[in-house]
Amino acid sequence: MNVVVIGAQWGDEGKGKIVDFLADHADAIVRYSGGANAGHTIVIGGEQYALHLVPSGILYPDKTVYLGTGMVIDPEALFAELSMLEERGISWEGRVFISERAHLVLPRYRQLDKERDALRKKPIGTTGRGIGTTYSMKSERDGIRLADLTWKEKMDELEPEDREFLAPYIDRLVSMRINITAEMQKLKSSCVLMEGAQGAMLDLDSGTYPFVSSGMSCSAGAACGAGIGPRLLDRVLGVFKAYSTRVGNGPMPTEFDEQSQSELYRFVRDTGREYGVTTGRPRRCGYLDLVALRYACQVNTIDGLVLTHLDIYDTLDEIEACVAYEIDGTRVTDFPASIDELNRAKPVLKKFSGWKSSLKQCKSYWDMPDAAREYIEFIEAYTETPIDIISVGYERTETIVRRNPWKK
Repeated sequence: MNVVVIGAQWGDEGKGKIVDFLADHADAIVRYSGGANAGHTIVIGGEQYALHLVPSGILYPDKTVYLGTGMVIDPEALFAELSMLEERGISWEGRVFISERAHLVLPRYRQLDKERDALRKKPIGTTGRGIGTTYSMKSERDGIRLADLTWKEKMDELEPEDREFLAPYIDRLVSMRINITAEMQKLKSSCVLMEGAQGAMLDLDSGTYPFVSSGMSCSAGAACGAGIGPRLLDRVLGVFKAYSTRVGNGPMPTEFDEQSQSELYRFVRDTGREYGVTTGRPRRCGYLDLVALRYACQVNTIDGLVLTHLDIYDTLDEIEACVAYEIDGTRVTDFPASIDELNRAKPVLKKFSGWKSSLKQCKSYWDMPDAAREYIEFIEAYTETPIDIISVGYERTETIVRRNPWKK
């Protein structure tokens, strides 16, 4: 069985924790897209792990993890991350493999990323890690893949500085490369968890273009990244927070007003620890955007939602969520493609009563206060998608499962 986990917002939804939680039942975990610009935080027994390239399932000693075809991999960042894991007692040798079709990030791509963004009239807000440039090189047929490292003619085409950078990594990378399609064929009777990066609204095709990532963060990307066909994807889970966040530039119709709502802005940002794992940048915060969430469910055929950070609202008297946009006096409930329209959109908000109690104590859905369940059930009705899992804290144990995604 193949289960896909994607972000259903603008990234940073808590996918790392959910993948780690679900990996207990998986035989293998495939990270199918993105690069070192992604960041997943996992907390186990009070100890925090920040992962950027290695799939979250690595923290289980008996799991095999794969970096998929859709990823762009910075060798320097990868081996630094693997060294960090080794230093913290996580043995990875023989458990981490890389698709031979994955592309490599070269150091000069990082500088190109920054220069290209600086030249834009409206910068996108890149992390400057060379991700966009690597995907661009891939599209232009000028990239370099793991499969090319032993191809002398191809290596000779590279700039001297590129060959010099790659030289100390070649043997190690070659020892980890695999034919991912052949591996997936071996795993066809197993449970495979497919881990996405960023979020649905940052997908190159279905996101808020051009303020998007360069990879496929949609559910369809899981098939491409794992080297299989889309009919082999059994279930798609979309992870979303009880509110919205975004890093970098681009439209965010439900963003809190930092001047008139500064207290709420600071509360959500600080209580939710809304700072980038990779960059440390503070995230933009706002009301839960149900218009965008329903669109993400539709465009990705999400079978079940995973709600995280619900406990952040534990102390509030009331909360609000966006149920429509008002654009030039017209009420809109379908998510627009136009950035101009999204920039003019004003959120139409619905109020909900707060529950004023700690959700961390809840062990089942029916332990939760009525007000929390009403908020959850409204989201389900609006998006026409069930909420299968609810996270009420950072630890694995602080997770409520309403429907087991591994059961067909």
